[in-house]
Amino acid sequence: MKKHLYIFLLGSLTLGACKKSFLDENPPSSYTPITVSDSLGLEASLAGLYNNFSTQLTYSNAQGYPSVWQVGTDVANATANQQGIEIPYYNYTLLTQTDGAASYLWGKEYTLINLANTIIASLTNPSLNMTDAGRKAMDGEAKFFRGLAYNTLATCYGGVPIITTPVTGPKTDFVRAPLADVDALVAADLNDAVTNLPDIESVKTNTKGKMYGRANKYMAMQLLAEAYLRMGKNDLAEQQAQAVINSGRFSLIKSRYGIKTSLPGDYYSDMFVYGNERRVQGNTEAIWVLEQENPATVVGGNTDNAQQRRVWGAAYHNISGLVITDSTGGRALARLRLSNWVLYGLYSDKDIRNSQYNIRRKYYYNDPANANYGKQVPYTGDDTLFKICPHTTKWYQFDPNDVFGYAMIKDFMMMRLGETYLLLAEAQLKQGKLQLAADNINELRKRAFGSLYPAQGQVNSTDMTLDFLLDERARELIGEENRRMTLMRTKTLVDRAIRLNSNDPVHPTVGLTKTNLLLPIPLSEIQLNKDAVLEQNEGYH
Repeated sequence: MKKHLYIFLLGSLTLGACKKSFLDENPPSSYTPITVSDSLGLEASLAGLYNNFSTQLTYSNAQGYPSVWQVGTDVANATANQQGIEIPYYNYTLLTQTDGAASYLWGKEYTLINLANTIIASLTNPSLNMTDAGRKAMDGEAKFFRGLAYNTLATCYGGVPIITTPVTGPKTDFVRAPLADVDALVAADLNDAVTNLPDIESVKTNTKGKMYGRANKYMAMQLLAEAYLRMGKNDLAEQQAQAVINSGRFSLIKSRYGIKTSLPGDYYSDMFVYGNERRVQGNTEAIWVLEQENPATVVGGNTDNAQQRRVWGAAYHNISGLVITDSTGGRALARLRLSNWVLYGLYSDKDIRNSQYNIRRKYYYNDPANANYGKQVPYTGDDTLFKICPHTTKWYQFDPNDVFGYAMIKDFMMMRLGETYLLLAEAQLKQGKLQLAADNINELRKRAFGSLYPAQGQVNSTDMTLDFLLDERARELIGEENRRMTLMRTKTLVDRAIRLNSNDPVHPTVGLTKTNLLLPIPLSEIQLNKDAVLEQNEGYH
């Protein structure tokens, strides 16, 4: 066998040797970043930022990854159908420096940073044939993503190594920068993005119309407001959130719209129908929608196989008499369930966000061949925890060509005006502006209670506490926000998870301490960093 392999390789070398180009160096890998020297190359590189970022959301090698950011908090618990990667995030005694989720996130953020650094460095090339306005717009787009990545790292890990130029060779002497230095970079990058990014009405176009999924200045403002809140710069956070609202570019959805208005539903649920989520599809609340397309029809329209529908929905297809349909949201696997606090203590019955179209609590046999067709499916045994557990409908999606539900082709609602009001209210609360905070929360409550408001739903200044605002974030953003990061940012994870969600009968939250307000620095990064000490976060081993 070895003799034949040797002859084959020798033959390949002999055939290749007849060309002088055979001797040209072509290393299979290199640390040297590709030099981007024209506008088309930079446009492709910028598209690569969106592609890379989307892989954080569509990661499927560990199908329970979306659960990591929800279970073991106040809003969700794991189920019998967990995948494993989420276990240390409700049994915190198992969360160590070898954790897979913490390592994956760290790697993805630094990849995004290096890609952004390459673009930013390329824009300083004096021979680049581009207008100053074009350079600034691209610089703003790249800095938005770099600011986004560093804000995530700061929230999850604290002070981290700062890299602002492309990595051009092996480096094994990283050190953690003080959190204040990371925060300064985040603020500088996002302020540059606010200045240089286009208005949402002026983003780049293609042959199909506006590409609102591309970065606009209001995305940077919203992220900057959140970052300033984490930094304790509440007055600056208020300015950014207020600027988004005062821009006049966005308005809360308060009436039915879009492709399913002829079907049962309500104006809040309309926002989360695939085909309604984008600004060009009628969603006036959308600030940033990460657009996804079916790769069967749009090459490169999607990355990997997003698991959100499988994670958030119920595994109803395991019950005889229930078949997978569009009206039941497509195939789901219930890798998490909403906490008892969310299901039984969070919402008012009259809150539209708790309607049957937004939190599904009942199933009806839908197989005409079943004797119970049309009747309500009773809860028995573990059904409430797995098979027909109540759940948010925000991730419903059905493709008749993929009934098994291998892929989820749905846009990601990254930022919308509903959250802007919450960020603004939080900034005002923290400055003691309690009536203004209540006024902004009431903007959401007017929408949530409709004609019943103000008799029902109205709040006042005495209701304004951080706990109340975090409750309201859950009511408005369940299934959308990264709940773990919100509670880490506000330093409330330990209190709220233990107080509101430590008594789950199947997978209770255990071992949670103040250590877990940050994630562990990946041990592999510490070990590879042989020429300097990359310090671990306190409490992790």
